[in-house]
Amino acid sequence: MRFLRAFGRFWYGFIIGDDWRVAAGSALALVLTWVLAHDSIAAWWLLPLATAGLLWLSLRREVRRERREPRAG
Repeated sequence: MRFLRAFGRFWYGFIIGDDWRVAAGSALALVLTWVLAHDSIAAWWLLPLATAGLLWLSLRREVRRERREPRAG
């Protein structure tokens, strides 16, 4: 049982990581890409655009947090 718990924690940390919003946005982008491709619409552009947007939002959030709570040292 300890192995299963550790295995689950590993995958949660690997997929979700520091920001659940990025994981949720990535999952949404994958689903939207699949839906568009399933309807024979060229969707190659969606994942790079979503990745760039999610990265920008994540960095913006971190910079704002750093300005409010500067780290010591």
